[in-house]
Amino acid sequence: MSHTTFELPTQGQGLYEFTDTVARWVAGEGPMEAALTLIVQHTSASLLIQENADPEVRTDLKAYFSRLVPPTTDPSMGYLTHTYEGPDDMPAHIKAAMLPITLIIPVISGRMALGAWQGLYLFEHRDRPHLRRVMALLR
Repeated sequence: MSHTTFELPTQGQGLYEFTDTVARWVAGEGPMEAALTLIVQHTSASLLIQENADPEVRTDLKAYFSRLVPPTTDPSMGYLTHTYEGPDDMPAHIKAAMLPITLIIPVISGRMALGAWQGLYLFEHRDRPHLRRVMALLR
């Protein structure tokens, strides 16, 4: 069993790929069969396995969730009461409640068993830059 924490800087809302960083760490642990568990240690960001070939997928996902859960300045969100951290804060918590904050990925012969077009993403839901932590456990 092995664990580490990845620190991922963000520059506002969007999907940030970190597949290669995790793959290097997994490979460095030696050839093995294991389960890799990832958890983002924040309440306003999510983790996704998503297509990493066409960047329009990331753009469209960001646009969809921004439309689905707009900022609290949008009249449709007037019922929200948690607004003192800014108009993007409560919508970020809602998005994180809708999307996964943990992922489990099989590791076979020291490599993550992802599909040909799959990558690991941190989905930042806040507008301003953050340094996000993702804990990883190989078991």
